[in-house]
Amino acid sequence: MRGQLVGRDEEVSRLVALLGDAASPALLLRGETGLGKTALLDELAAAADGFRVVRCAGAEAERDLAFAGLHQLLFPLLPGAAGLDPGHRAAIEAAFTGTAGATPQVMALGIAVLDLLTLVSAGAPLLLVVDDGQWLDVPSAQVLAFTARRLGGTAVRVAVAVRAEVPSALDGAGLRELLLEPLDEPSAARLLDLQRAGLSPYRRNLILRTAAGNPLALIELPRAEEVLDTGAIALPRRLERVYGARLRGLAAGERGELLRAALDGAGAGVARRAGAVRYRMGGVGGAVEAGLLAPDPATGEPVFRHPLVRSAVVQAATPNERRAAHADLAMLHRDSPERRAVHLAAATVDPDDGVAAALEEAAVSATRRGGAATAVTWLTRAAELSRRSADRSRRLADAAFVAGQAGLLDVAQDLAEDAAADGPAAVINAGFVALYRDGEVAANHRRISALVESGIDDDQLRERALTLLLAISRFAADPVRWARTDALFDRYGDRVGPSTAIARDAWGDLVGRGHGVPERIAEVLAGPAPVAPWDVMRLAVSAFYLGALGDHRALLRRTVEREAESGAVTSVMTLLQMVMQDQIGTGAWAEAEQTGRRGLDLTGEHGYALFAHSFRAFLGLLAAYRGDLDRARELQAAVDAWGRPRSVGFLTEYAEAIGAAAALSEGDYETAYAYAAGITAPGGFARYSQQAVRTLLDLVEAAVHTGRHEAARAHAEAARDAGLPALSPRLALLTAGALAITAGQDEAGALYAAAVAHPAGAAFPFELARIRLAYGAWLRRARELTLARQALTEAAGAFDRLGAATWAERARTELRAAGRPTRADRDAVAALTAQERQIAELAATGLSNREIGARLFLSPRTVGAHLYKVFPKLGITSRASLRDALGTD
Repeated sequence: MRGQLVGRDEEVSRLVALLGDAASPALLLRGETGLGKTALLDELAAAADGFRVVRCAGAEAERDLAFAGLHQLLFPLLPGAAGLDPGHRAAIEAAFTGTAGATPQVMALGIAVLDLLTLVSAGAPLLLVVDDGQWLDVPSAQVLAFTARRLGGTAVRVAVAVRAEVPSALDGAGLRELLLEPLDEPSAARLLDLQRAGLSPYRRNLILRTAAGNPLALIELPRAEEVLDTGAIALPRRLERVYGARLRGLAAGERGELLRAALDGAGAGVARRAGAVRYRMGGVGGAVEAGLLAPDPATGEPVFRHPLVRSAVVQAATPNERRAAHADLAMLHRDSPERRAVHLAAATVDPDDGVAAALEEAAVSATRRGGAATAVTWLTRAAELSRRSADRSRRLADAAFVAGQAGLLDVAQDLAEDAAADGPAAVINAGFVALYRDGEVAANHRRISALVESGIDDDQLRERALTLLLAISRFAADPVRWARTDALFDRYGDRVGPSTAIARDAWGDLVGRGHGVPERIAEVLAGPAPVAPWDVMRLAVSAFYLGALGDHRALLRRTVEREAESGAVTSVMTLLQMVMQDQIGTGAWAEAEQTGRRGLDLTGEHGYALFAHSFRAFLGLLAAYRGDLDRARELQAAVDAWGRPRSVGFLTEYAEAIGAAAALSEGDYETAYAYAAGITAPGGFARYSQQAVRTLLDLVEAAVHTGRHEAARAHAEAARDAGLPALSPRLALLTAGALAITAGQDEAGALYAAAVAHPAGAAFPFELARIRLAYGAWLRRARELTLARQALTEAAGAFDRLGAATWAERARTELRAAGRPTRADRDAVAALTAQERQIAELAATGLSNREIGARLFLSPRTVGAHLYKVFPKLGITSRASLRDALGTD
């Protein structure tokens, strides 16, 4: 220990205990300015015997520089990370350098940092100490919180100090906290006496009353010429005035040195990247003598004694002095686009196209490195400094677009409104907000269609408008609107980007335009150019509609992890829907439920009502498959009630699909047919309806079970003739099943055998199990009982594994009818009394009640009473089912 702090024994003890706590290895030290957070961190570092200690300090001047804080923390560790996974090293380097094509986000970068810390701490335990955490840039704070929550069981410890009165990105991070309180009266008096003995009673009491237990005030106020006891001035401001009084005694040149260092975030006393340009103070002996600076124990360089000194330096400077200092720093950082832009912007008052361009360049760099919020700030400032209205509009449009992609709908809407008088960008961004927040499709489609029709010269704006038009049309699911969208796309022809063109073909007239789309998706993803997250989103949705999502599963999930917290959150919401749909399709239903709940949380947090109801639609369909009919219908009603008044056909079709699936689950085929036929008429597939092809098997099965055999056959043949099997493996499986279910007696066997052996069956277990169930029932009716039992056993097992309870029970009912007892049957038989079992076995041989009574010396009436109890126990209703229920030959 360096030395015992006055009145802080308990806090020091709790901090030092962190070193031995592997279960909860991170601690957030929260306290008001001047309560001694830095001193406590010093005590912790001194007590960390055997630990490698790495320190970092946030600086207000660097709060808008993405990953500046993380850079401080990690760069000393990188030389010892030779064994770091190459992908993780690339993620860290991309965050620090803005490598083209790499856009690491919180989750991916957090995992990379976790890997680095674990690797480095293998040789010796590691203590990370972060002071002034409230000034960390947002991406750094998010990565730090993500990593700190996952360090349990490692040899890494983390202590972070933040000011209680300043909002921080670490607020709500879920870290264990230690709240630092002012010193009690005896401790405060002791500290004051240690600093300045012999004070008059009046001055001593005045300082104690003014300091109110704040250690920094107890140290600094006795050195001030006056205590500043007049007026209701907050203590930090009083201390800034104390430091300001000392500053006035310095020469102008020395004050300038301190100002440039303060504005550059220098003088924090922490390690920096080798070769990094940083302002170095010179000729500041007077400031050291005045107690404003102190030598750093590690380097000997002068550093600010306390963050309040840095704040006082900035506050004491005039606006012209601050702008001049920023101009000097912009020259210093001329090789660093982001730092140069920050200082240029602060040094500039009047519109300046050069500064605006520098800020725009910095925003591109920040976006590449995951600093979306920072990019929005810089693009907005670039717009303010633009001389031409067109440049202002474009930069505001870019800011609104980035804000929208980052899930900041309120910010996006405000920026769009600011640009309203300057061009089409405002219409596009307002349409984006209106669609995802309010589900507005009708008026929105009219506005965006008119905008596209009027002609947009800017290629980027035109692509955004066409993409938005596709999204509106997709959710509208209306043939009239889609027809206008198609006409506008035809007008632009080859000028439409490849991802947008693919989305047009897959999201709209899938049957007519979807052939060859899976190959086009693979080609774009395999190309040399990096694919933006919003392009990955569009391609993933396209792959889903074609049943080819499994081909890109790794990319899909990797993009979600990378972008989830501070990146393209809008794209993440859609990608999470695709992850959920993939999980439903592959039979991972428990995981799909979790993904759906995660999606609801995310959409609720950002106000995306349209996406929230989309997740409810998927959860409703999943509940219907599982046989949780009450929940399915509750979600169906919620989706329909929100979507139908807004003409969101995407949602109303999902509500119909939920109704069909729920009715099929409980065997209500007439209701199922009504729902399925409402989506598309038998014998054809409604254009621009995604559910028309997805509910192929639902419509065919419902039609067969309600005696509509001609309609069922016509629909199956329409699927074949429309080329659905060539569109995707899933549609090929559904078509094969539909043709088998509707086939005549002579050809059904071969078609069923081909359907259950279809290579796509393994990827879509629910659909395959449904076809097996239908096949088993057909075999039973054909008296092929051995084959029927095999098919039905496989179907029942698949439904059980999926959790499709009502479907599994239907398969077991068919199994009993095919002469094989199920596990439920055996349990029921075992529950019979000895006499009930004996009577049931005799009845199964065909003996009458009188004949059974004669053998067992019972009256026929008694035999009948026993059978009356046996039937419900075995789940049967007649003597004819006894043989199958008992499993007798």
